[in-house]
Amino acid sequence: MDLNQWFQKGLTVDGYINAMTTNKEEMLAIYEGFTLTEEDKNRLKAFRSQNLRAIVLSEDWCGDAMLNNPILLKIAEAAGMEVRFVLRDSNLELMDQYLTNGTSRAIPIFIFINEEGNEVGVWGPRAPELQAFVMEKRAALPDKDAEDFQAKQTEMFKSLRATYQTDASIWQTVANSILATLLK
Repeated sequence: MDLNQWFQKGLTVDGYINAMTTNKEEMLAIYEGFTLTEEDKNRLKAFRSQNLRAIVLSEDWCGDAMLNNPILLKIAEAAGMEVRFVLRDSNLELMDQYLTNGTSRAIPIFIFINEEGNEVGVWGPRAPELQAFVMEKRAALPDKDAEDFQAKQTEMFKSLRATYQTDASIWQTVANSILATLLK
């Protein structure tokens, strides 16, 4: 399938949100809490004429999707960009074309396409600054063979989720990263 066909296959924003069984309230809270700057809104208004669309490879259980998807939705609204969600786990044919570091099915992945269905940009699964933050947290974990590794990793993920849900500076970092991909 080409990217236009993947876009057509995808769920609408409402369809994705209505089907969510995990992280729905948390994602919607970030959506409600995040506001684009006036400068970014103005930059995106000028961007409307490009008629870009976004395919979002995602799953509702993913903490990074919980953080990044609502920020993309705010950007898409300001840019007049239609968004469709393609579920990673049931669409590996598309996912495997967008592996992180050539090996990982990390999500979300945002594929920006033009009217002809040509890819014009790809973003994800994390803003570079957030990736560095997560890697720093992971580096502090004990060895995978350590008795307390599982507990410490679970604690780290719980802490990251809480930070994702409440730290507006992280939300802005994500927005800046997505905007850098779109407005390059």
